[in-house]
Amino acid sequence: MDTDATKPSLSAAEADSPPVRSPHPAGPRAETPQDRAARREAQRIDLDSPEWYLNRELTWLEFNCRVLHEAQDPRTPLLERVKFLAIVSANLDEFFMKRIGGLMQQVGAGVTQLSVDGRTPERQIDECHAVVVELEEQQRALAVELHAALKQQEIFVRGYKNLSEQQREQVGKEYIENIFPLITPLSIDPAHPFPFISNLSLNLLLTVRYPEQAKTGLVRVKVPVGAGVQRFLQVGKDHLFVPLEDVIANNLDLLLPGMIIESCELFRVTRNAIAEPAEEQANDLLVMIESELRDRKFAPIVRLEVSKEMDAACRGMLASELGLNEEADVFEVDGLMGKVDLWQLAGINRGDLHDPPHHPVDHPAMSKAINMFHLIRDQGPILVQHPYESFLTSTERFVREASRDPKVLAIKMTIYRTGEQSKIIEYLIEAARNGKQVAVCVELKARFDESANIRWANYLEEAGIHVTYGVIGLKTHSKLVFVLRRDFDGLRRYAHIGTGNYHAQTARIYSDLGMFTCDPVIGEDLTELFNYLTTGHVLKRKYRKILPAPKVLKRALLDKIEREIDRNRKHGDGLIQFKMNALEDRDVTRALYQASQAGVKVDLIVRDTCRLRPGIPGLSETVRVVSIVGRFLEHARIYYFRNGGQEEYYIGSADCMKRNLESRVEVVAPVEAPELQARLREIIDAQLGDQRSAWDMQPDGTYVQCVPQQEDALSSQAMLIKLAKKRAKAARAHKKTKAGKLQRAP
Repeated sequence: MDTDATKPSLSAAEADSPPVRSPHPAGPRAETPQDRAARREAQRIDLDSPEWYLNRELTWLEFNCRVLHEAQDPRTPLLERVKFLAIVSANLDEFFMKRIGGLMQQVGAGVTQLSVDGRTPERQIDECHAVVVELEEQQRALAVELHAALKQQEIFVRGYKNLSEQQREQVGKEYIENIFPLITPLSIDPAHPFPFISNLSLNLLLTVRYPEQAKTGLVRVKVPVGAGVQRFLQVGKDHLFVPLEDVIANNLDLLLPGMIIESCELFRVTRNAIAEPAEEQANDLLVMIESELRDRKFAPIVRLEVSKEMDAACRGMLASELGLNEEADVFEVDGLMGKVDLWQLAGINRGDLHDPPHHPVDHPAMSKAINMFHLIRDQGPILVQHPYESFLTSTERFVREASRDPKVLAIKMTIYRTGEQSKIIEYLIEAARNGKQVAVCVELKARFDESANIRWANYLEEAGIHVTYGVIGLKTHSKLVFVLRRDFDGLRRYAHIGTGNYHAQTARIYSDLGMFTCDPVIGEDLTELFNYLTTGHVLKRKYRKILPAPKVLKRALLDKIEREIDRNRKHGDGLIQFKMNALEDRDVTRALYQASQAGVKVDLIVRDTCRLRPGIPGLSETVRVVSIVGRFLEHARIYYFRNGGQEEYYIGSADCMKRNLESRVEVVAPVEAPELQARLREIIDAQLGDQRSAWDMQPDGTYVQCVPQQEDALSSQAMLIKLAKKRAKAARAHKKTKAGKLQRAP
């Protein structure tokens, strides 16, 4: 536990006030004997040695251990614990689809190159599998614990055989009328080849025979979860649920009348999601992505999950038919398979078993503004933080007003992910119908959102909107809305620069930042950027304020780290603070090590993957790495450099990952207004001082959860909720007082 006195505590007594800012050391200082000893130790450390770089995959799994802890923590409300268990299951599914799938491709291609941390692809797979087995055992034990806790709250998940006769009749009626017609049993024999098994589907493998014969055969039955069919069938109006696969397994006589069922076992497959053909050779990117989605459906299987009771012969047959190594790629599941479906139970309407309800407040400035463009022009830049402040009344409102304002001439926007029913898409179409120029860059390759983005791209094009798909070879990950408006004094450029996707649903559960500005220099920079996105031409493009990737951002971050090092050597006041989802890029990690070796204080708030090892003598003694895990998913990116008192704050879409810095179009922008910088300082200090939801990384890469100094200590997220409400309340009081004065005026 870091007990640095400059870090604010989040006790209840302090919760009503913003954290106190750390004072700046003043004046230059002479090198001490301790400094010289540290410098000599630093010179002996080889920064290229793999031992100083943690593995990306293993640190991501370590993050999921922290998420699982939220489900294990009795302080977490019961149905929130169920939710976190479902999240871990979903995360592991995606991990196999993306990360293990990619590593298996490397193995298949004969890749022998070591990772930054000195591991072969085979070794990474083996070590990840070992961690996953431990994680799944913890999930199994937790599921048993939660089942008992739910039972105490009169929420029951029962097997079909444990239902009463009346309850079976209720379930049977629902099953026969609405589910049974959807089921198609498929035999597996010489006349019926092994069927295609879809990704993440639940399947029953039946061993069957005719009554008068000893010879057995195999039948596969897919459990039809999805398309309106839920995993757990509710019995009556009570909170009593039975797994659908159990209902099917106990009513097989309807599917195979007269047959003898020797065994019935559950299995599930996970397929590789990495299937990206070279787009340089594709004449039509949209057609290529559609083809990729079809290929992914039939992609190689990277994991087979089987019930613990499955017969060894059946298990071996499945592994063989699916082309898997039975020893390495088959995972036994004891208990509920596919725990991601527990989201259904987590959604039960029991307020006493959930977190206190959270309703985003309106940003104080926007709540009293009639016109957002007048507000931004007259007041200056505005910073909003979701989900503490409303996405609907800020970002969505910005696009809505732009679509309807007769003085707005053009809207340009990047879309990476958005909701199935997106108001922003509707407003863009409305803008086009109102005669405005609308140009949208849609990222078709946003993993797992490709289908939705293809639909939106077609929908926008049909409305007459100019749609592009970004730059060949790069994903467009930036979060931008750019509006050109004819103001009273000429054409003015307005912008929203964000850290999160334009997705109203995730804006309620992801913690993100957005800045509204009409800074003319940022406007000029964004003009250049959108011209780059629509043409791909990069020569001679100059950016004066924004830091776009892949051409500018990485070099800028490295230069600013080096500047902080130089400053610290002269004055001893170096400070770097980054908040991001991941620190994976080797060059940035190396530079931060060098900063620490030079004595610069480095605070890193990193949600999941982090290669850097803090607290190592001579290497990272001045580094602290904190991970915040709470009810909201931390998703904002903030980059801070003390810069000798001329402080610099940046927000944007990019994490410190090689892919973000070198293979994506990202935008990080400066936050220069003092009042906005104060808001960012409030966030950073709150999270560095969190004693409830923070985890401190240890030198070996493990994490230790912070222990509150007081029982009623607030998490940083709870504190930010409280501060947002306090600001909104103060704004309402000010508005009421102002109205009263106007009424009393003669």
